[in-house]
Amino acid sequence: MRKVVVGLAGLAGFILVWELLVRFSIFNPNLVPAPSAIPATLLAEIERGVWVRMVLSSLRHYGLGLAIGTGLGMTLGMAVALSPGLEQLQAYIARVLRPIPPLAWIPFAVIWFGITEASAAFIISIGVFWINYFSTSSAIRGVDRELVEVARVFGFVGFWPRLTKVLIPAATPSILVGIRTGLGQGWMTVVAAELFGIQGIGQRMMEASGLLAIDVVAVYMVTIAGLYGITDILFVGIERALIRWTDL
Repeated sequence: MRKVVVGLAGLAGFILVWELLVRFSIFNPNLVPAPSAIPATLLAEIERGVWVRMVLSSLRHYGLGLAIGTGLGMTLGMAVALSPGLEQLQAYIARVLRPIPPLAWIPFAVIWFGITEASAAFIISIGVFWINYFSTSSAIRGVDRELVEVARVFGFVGFWPRLTKVLIPAATPSILVGIRTGLGQGWMTVVAAELFGIQGIGQRMMEASGLLAIDVVAVYMVTIAGLYGITDILFVGIERALIRWTDL
């Protein structure tokens, strides 16, 4: 509770300083909106039906991209960690592709999928994929080999028993860290994935910035922060349920 109170106090202080800087014209109010102006702008966006439409659209391709990137990243990361041959085969492929940012794939996404939600989901999935790929492969490799030997003594000698009873449970905390990081990376990529005309929060922010409606831009920035906060809180609850045994 103390941590929550201190964190909220820090947030309140940040908002207060921001408000004062605008009110005393240290920040140009035409360039930086005051926090007190955001609620009214948010209400106006909701009443026009724009806010709900943009949020739902972003949630659709965020969820799709997150599911694809997380699923493929975990699956391939686990396969690479369990197969030395596969690890050697893909080592340089990963080194070549990993540094390429998701935004660099936008031209290919448009060519392959057109200006559709599939394009946005593709861009988001790339940003999420590498995080889960490396966190899963590192987590599986990092499992204490003594646990595997103890499991073998107790009769878990086959591949699947060893994988499901030892490796995955032992690696789960680290894998979940990667998934949680991917949740944030996905929201960071959503706006960029929508900049080329796909309906969503990013598109609305670009429209508003073109009209110098900075209060509208701020509303959707706060919206992204709020959506990430909700998804993070929900995931933390799931995470605690999955690894409750670590508190024993």
